[in-house]
Amino acid sequence: MRRRRVRPDRGLETGLLERHELVGGMDEVGRGSLAGPVTVGLAIVGRGTPSVFPERLADSKQLTARRRRALVEPCRDWLLDWAVAHAAPAEIDALGIIGALRLAGRRALAQVTARDHLPDAIILDGSNDWLAAPAADTGVRADRVDPAERAGPDSAVPPALPTPLVRTQVGGDARCAVVAAASVLAKVERDALMAALPDPGYEWASNKGYASAAHIEALSRLGASAQHRRSWRLPGLDVPDARR
Repeated sequence: MRRRRVRPDRGLETGLLERHELVGGMDEVGRGSLAGPVTVGLAIVGRGTPSVFPERLADSKQLTARRRRALVEPCRDWLLDWAVAHAAPAEIDALGIIGALRLAGRRALAQVTARDHLPDAIILDGSNDWLAAPAADTGVRADRVDPAERAGPDSAVPPALPTPLVRTQVGGDARCAVVAAASVLAKVERDALMAALPDPGYEWASNKGYASAAHIEALSRLGASAQHRRSWRLPGLDVPDARR
């Protein structure tokens, strides 16, 4: 029997908006990739946000690339604010994947805070609260990464910010409209970033840094590049799996 696809709604975020002025949805993209950044999307809604969200909005994994791109502007128009931020491969190597997720998430929060839109609560996709975990050493260790190896012009180590209330939600990107919007925005931006990278033969444009057959073959032939997570055990290479 074919399983019915879950459609997002606004139930959870609407309930949180009864107690909080601003609510964010947050999702990550690229966690399991071999190369490229890990990317975090943040979508913000308020009590005045229209109740009807973009038509056919869904978890980015359930959408074609064309449909995701078509949803970007409707999502931006629907949301009160949004941000997408990254942690670079060198930062993933320095911090581990959880620390890098936290760094990217805090960079996204810093962007909306600069526009006076720091959310009071965040719906975080998944079961693990990687955003609010103690981060006392994240700024120090991230600051040791060469600025040239960080994730772009908006990738400074973020200032200390109050951490919003975090509500984890398994399947949040499929169930919650605000998290689905964050998922789409993050996926589209990261895909475009990967497709634009100089590529000596890894086929970034098609695999986006994930372990496709062509990517693995290129690793065995070309070795690891500056875009690869060198602390991971990369297929075909004798690299210690020290931080994964």
